[in-house]
Amino acid sequence: MSVLRSIGLFIVAALLEIGGAWLVWQGVREHRGWVWVGAGVVALGLYGFTATLQPDSHFGQILAAYGGIFIAGSLAWGAVADGYRPDRFDIIGALICLVGVGVIMYAPRH
Repeated sequence: MSVLRSIGLFIVAALLEIGGAWLVWQGVREHRGWVWVGAGVVALGLYGFTATLQPDSHFGQILAAYGGIFIAGSLAWGAVADGYRPDRFDIIGALICLVGVGVIMYAPRH
């Protein structure tokens, strides 16, 4: 069950970090205003707390694994929110990163 919890936390973290960055982007680059920027800053702060809920206690390992989640999640966010069409190399790269997440986080250790 802890693997499912960990994966769920990675998904929540991705939504908060990518969504927060997107809100800041929209507020500044698309001139939607400071309310968007403020909401983005709050989401980014919540992302930081979400990472602390991972069952593993090694910050570097959690953040390294999350990097793979961030890559795949960013491509998915771009596809949904901005109409970006990932090509086969984007998808292959994201899948490689997700395999890396699995190795870093869930491989049996002695």
